[in-house]
Amino acid sequence: MATLKVPSNVPALADDCDNLRKAFQGWGTNEALIISILGHRDAAQRRAIRKHYADTYGEELLRSITDEISGDFERAVILWTLDPAERDAVLANETAKKWHPGNPVLVEIACARGSKQLFAVRQAYHDRFKRSLEEDVAAHITGDFRKLLVPLVSSHRYEGPEVNTRLAHSEAKLLHEKIEHKAYGDDEDLKADPKDEFLKTLRAVIRCFTCPDRYFEKVARLAIAGNGTDENSLTRVITTRAEVDLKLIKEAYQKRNSVPLEKAVAGDTSGDYESMLLALLGKE
Repeated sequence: MATLKVPSNVPALADDCDNLRKAFQGWGTNEALIISILGHRDAAQRRAIRKHYADTYGEELLRSITDEISGDFERAVILWTLDPAERDAVLANETAKKWHPGNPVLVEIACARGSKQLFAVRQAYHDRFKRSLEEDVAAHITGDFRKLLVPLVSSHRYEGPEVNTRLAHSEAKLLHEKIEHKAYGDDEDLKADPKDEFLKTLRAVIRCFTCPDRYFEKVARLAIAGNGTDENSLTRVITTRAEVDLKLIKEAYQKRNSVPLEKAVAGDTSGDYESMLLALLGKE
């Protein structure tokens, strides 16, 4: 259910790198050329481009990108060019260091990724920042949020077909007791106080686990709605889901808002940033 469009005949690796180099050189940067290449290559191809570019020109591709472009366009291109696990590690690190109640990024990484993907994120985090993700979450987050988020980012989840019914009933009972202890009587009470950030986080956990497409549709909708665009949230949704389930998110957005997500994005963004997001949304 990805939206990423990779050409049927992908140019040779050396050609992609040579064209990227040309896009960075000269009097002005050729942003359209950057988008036409990186915006239409999958994770394995982008990884190969980064390696070949560094081997050929003695410079990290991400450094060349940062030197030549800026703003929301730069962030979208950088996040997209990163390996998925490395991208999540960067997002998690940013969030842990500047965390505040209501920030959903750690929940998204912990709950909308498979157990193998989450393990890869934790490895990438340690490789890049020389600390464990769990340590940084525990160091920067306190109280009930720490109790919730540390196990989420460190858990090894079973994803097979067998279900332990006895364990499921036991954990459902435990969850019910915890909700009662908080003075919330049942599932509907998770909606009782929209200003309660802990309940908001619990709702995000449940939605990410059970309906990720509807969860990310809402993130995109809220990012676009209102007087100003939340570019960080919009960029995060599109760059992290374009190779996963962005087609389902687009369908959910169309159903919920009666307008294509591409049209909404085009109406709320501009320039090269808009072009990059539309490329990842599947625009030819």
